[in-house]
Amino acid sequence: MDLNKAQLIGRLTRDPEVRSIPSGESVATFSVATGFRWTDKQGNKQEKTEFHNIVAWRKLAEICGQYLRKGSKIYVEGRLATRSWEDQSGVKKYRTEIVLDNMIMLEGRGAGSNQADNATNNNSTPKVEAPAKAEEVEEEINIEDIPF
Repeated sequence: MDLNKAQLIGRLTRDPEVRSIPSGESVATFSVATGFRWTDKQGNKQEKTEFHNIVAWRKLAEICGQYLRKGSKIYVEGRLATRSWEDQSGVKKYRTEIVLDNMIMLEGRGAGSNQADNATNNNSTPKVEAPAKAEEVEEEINIEDIPF
């Protein structure tokens, strides 16, 4: 059994570029940045950013082009694919991409670089309601109460 799956949560580094290929299918390309933070042996905080190339096809490509903007926080899920081509000087080039299967926008519509739109459209951000009764809140589990 084989598994080729990539899952990321990050921010778009640019607006998606949507094109149509000769067959008429839509394809969107964009990049997602993910950050990693750690403390080194000397106690200094370190940070590294990785950039991931994303490709979406057909209807998902159109949705990406319509709703995603630079700076938007997004969850992406897909498979890794590497393609190759020769550049104008005949040198073989490679590019590894995530072919998008699923994505979830983690902010309201247009929440990336256009903050003015968010201020005028408060209904775009999902709301989380507190439980109606105190009994519906899960109580904390004490480790000493576990019988094994």
